[in-house]
Amino acid sequence: MSTRIRLKRFGTKKRPFYRIVVVDSHAPRDGRSLDEVGLYHPLADETDQQVTFNEEKIREWLQKGAQPSDTVRKLLNNNNVTVK
Repeated sequence: MSTRIRLKRFGTKKRPFYRIVVVDSHAPRDGRSLDEVGLYHPLADETDQQVTFNEEKIREWLQKGAQPSDTVRKLLNNNNVTVK
């Protein structure tokens, strides 16, 4: 089973927020997740409140072979978590 670290959408229309989750790569966007590793609020006022995540869990999943989506990779790299 190949796993991905990607965003799962929540919120109302035009007021989204996302959870950063680990899922099976074939699962739908808002389907069952294996683990929740963080949150992303793109509409937050301050940039330090936009992204929160558990760096230890993310590193564990990356070591196990999980591949981050392009958006999650950008979020992690912007917050000093190096992802290949």
